[in-house]
Formats: sequence, structure tokens, C-alpha cells
Amino acid sequence: MPKIDKRVDAYIAKAPEFAKPILTRIREIVHEGCPDVEETIKWSTPNFQYNGMLCGMVAFKEYCAFHFWKGKLVVEQETEGVAGKQFGRLYEVSDLPPKKELIRYIKKAMALNDAGVKVERGPSAKPKLVSPKPFTDALKKSKQAAAVFETFSASAKYEYVEWIVGAKTDATRDKRIAQAIEWISEGKKRNWKYQ
Repeated sequence: MPKIDKRVDAYIAKAPEFAKPILTRIREIVHEGCPDVEETIKWSTPNFQYNGMLCGMVAFKEYCAFHFWKGKLVVEQETEGVAGKQFGRLYEVSDLPPKKELIRYIKKAMALNDAGVKVERGPSAKPKLVSPKPFTDALKKSKQAAAVFETFSASAKYEYVEWIVGAKTDATRDKRIAQAIEWISEGKKRNWKYQ
């Protein structure tokens, strides 16, 4: 009999419509691959435990993700270029690997947990983003903004660059650059409204 957590039922019920079948399918496969798995909610998302953390799933507004706690040892060694380093950006059930493959990963993760293998956890490093030339040019034109930007922490700089790079069109990028220069000149960090 599977060890079901009603909080996981509630999480799936509250998920966006597109996510419900994805989360349900992941849950079924995890229970099939590891009949002794226990469900829980950690970090406000469903996670599965078997002699420690095994794997977890999450629903966002537009996609779902599924990951193994020891992903570097379970999946990443043999799967180059998987989004989110494991199974990120799942928009529909067909985006999941075949059941046989997922069960193989689950068994591998179980074996690692049974053996007591630990994964080194270091500080999470954000990928290096390069400031787009239009943004660096705009900073050069505004001495005030450039001076303030230099005083920002690496993460504060990263938030601005990530926001600008994330623009889908040049027009949006240019609009964001203009807004960024204004805010930076005033000493405001990217998410100043929430601080």
C-alpha cells in the first residue's frame, strides 16, 4: 500500500490544470519504482523519501519540474543538457522520459540512499551572465548610474542583468535598460519595491 500524504493530494489539486496530469504521473511512477517511498512536503513542494531524500516535483505557473536529490549521481552523468540539469520545463506528460527510464533512475537513487552515499552541497552559484552591450553602453553614459551600480553586490547586479537579458524583444530590452538606469541612479536595486 503506497504511503500517501494528503498534503500532496492538496498540492496537486491546487496546481494549474496543465500540471495535474504531470504531477499525478510522476507520483505514480515514483511509487511504482519505489514501493516503500514516503511522500512529504518540504520547501512547500512534494518530495519523496526513501532512506533519506529521493526526489521531488514542483509546479510553476507554466511548467513543472522533477528532480532527484542526488541528481549529479543519478541523472546528470549520463544526460547532457537536460533542462534544469534534470527534468525541468515539463509542459505536458509527454515531456517526461519514458516510464522505464524514470524507474531506472529511481532504482539508482534508491541504491545510492541504501549505500549511504552523500552528495557534496556547496553554495549555489548562479550562472555567469554577461551584461549586454546596450546596457553597458547606457551605464557608461550615466556616470551616476555607473558609480552606484559598482557599489551593488554581485547578486544585485545579477538581478538587473538577468532582467534585461530576459527581454524577448529589443524594444522591451531597451525599455528595461532605460528603467534600470533610472532606478540605479536613485540607488535602487532591481526588486526595491519588495525590500
